[in-house]
Amino acid sequence: MSLQDFLTMRHELLLTVAAILILILEIFRNPAKKKGIITFSTVVFGLITLIGMIPVPEGILFGGMYVSSQVTTLMKNILNIGVLIVLIQSVTWLSKEENSGKISEYFILVISTLLGIDFMISSSHFLMFYIGIELATIPIAALAAFERYKNKSAEAGIKLILSSALSSGIMLYGLSMIYGTTGTMYFYEVSHLFAGNSLQILAFIFFFSGMAFKISIVPFHLWTADVYEGAPVNITSFLSVISKGAAIFILVIILFGVFPVIMFTWQKTIYVTSILTMTIGNLFAIRQQNLKRFLAFSSISQAGYILLGIIGGNSLGMASIIYYILVYIFSNLGAFGVVAVISNVTGKENIDDYNGLYRTNPRLSLIMTLSLFSLAGIPPVAGFFGKFFLFTAAAQKGFYFLVLIAVLNTIISLYYYLLVVKAMFINKNEDPIARFKSDFPTRFALLICVAGIFFTGFASMIFEYIQNLSFGV
Repeated sequence: MSLQDFLTMRHELLLTVAAILILILEIFRNPAKKKGIITFSTVVFGLITLIGMIPVPEGILFGGMYVSSQVTTLMKNILNIGVLIVLIQSVTWLSKEENSGKISEYFILVISTLLGIDFMISSSHFLMFYIGIELATIPIAALAAFERYKNKSAEAGIKLILSSALSSGIMLYGLSMIYGTTGTMYFYEVSHLFAGNSLQILAFIFFFSGMAFKISIVPFHLWTADVYEGAPVNITSFLSVISKGAAIFILVIILFGVFPVIMFTWQKTIYVTSILTMTIGNLFAIRQQNLKRFLAFSSISQAGYILLGIIGGNSLGMASIIYYILVYIFSNLGAFGVVAVISNVTGKENIDDYNGLYRTNPRLSLIMTLSLFSLAGIPPVAGFFGKFFLFTAAAQKGFYFLVLIAVLNTIISLYYYLLVVKAMFINKNEDPIARFKSDFPTRFALLICVAGIFFTGFASMIFEYIQNLSFGV
């Protein structure tokens, strides 16, 4: 490989080197000082995130199976930012005594998952795509069961691996039918040979169903709340943001790049699933008391909104999706960050436990409120602009009824997000969560989230930069 090839796939190579370095450090480091691995691994990943933002020329590797472009690089950088925030938020949790023997495993599993995600995003061949998605899925299941001595965590890992195996099998069957009808698995060649006959439509349905499991699109969402509740809070935040964001990115790439011939067909599919996902996610979120289940159904409804960008089938829709995922990372990780710090200190995760939180921990209450307002799409925070661009992309194509349903669902989501705000600021509690001071990594991670919520909303050049990229649609 030449230097140009190394630069083309620098994300994947740097992640591989980081995993090897952490493994070596685990082998040779004094067992009594294993907490130093936390600092080392987080700093190394921070450097990887910075290096990944250095612009390099586009390139094609492995006979056209791997493609690097400005769009794929941006997607990877966005996910890297999210993973970095998750790792910083995990410092306090990993420093607990019960996790002292599993620190290296945590970082290696996270890096392995991200490595698979990066290969998946850069894939231009269904075999590369499938290898990437499996490389990402197996470590995630191990992460969900990270607290293996807790029944809920072990159950979460089992449910995730079984649902992932089922969805992968369904997807692989669809891919085999695509190969059988076209004789190739290269995205570019399939897009030209895909005629849209009945067998190929069936193949697409199998493929979309498999991807819908990964994104938690209704009716393929049933695993989500149970896995989110059982997994540790930091793993849940990783699942809700990084895993979902990556699946949406690759779905957009494949729909626009491989299946433009049947756009009318997949637009109808997304039309129905978007309405179901938004509505059911919001209605079920109202009934939740556990905050992890609450945010799980919130993330399901957010997936429904994101589908509005896909249904547009144009460059504005794709730019809106990438922008919204960036906003969603800061907003959701801000909310999960507050849940994580309170869970680490008190073990409390129910909405009722947050009654009167503003009296004792006003800063955490304000951060949670900002994050929930951004998820709800209340101006002037970034979530408002994200939803506005998604709705605009759908409206430009004439899907006015779908936009109306989305607006009504936004009103419903505002109601249940305000339930948490009401608990923190209005509900009385004779014994609220005691005042405590979080450590520096937690405060730093939450600061990044708050800055991101405001900056991505007010800095118009971010969306303009994304919109000026060449999406090929």
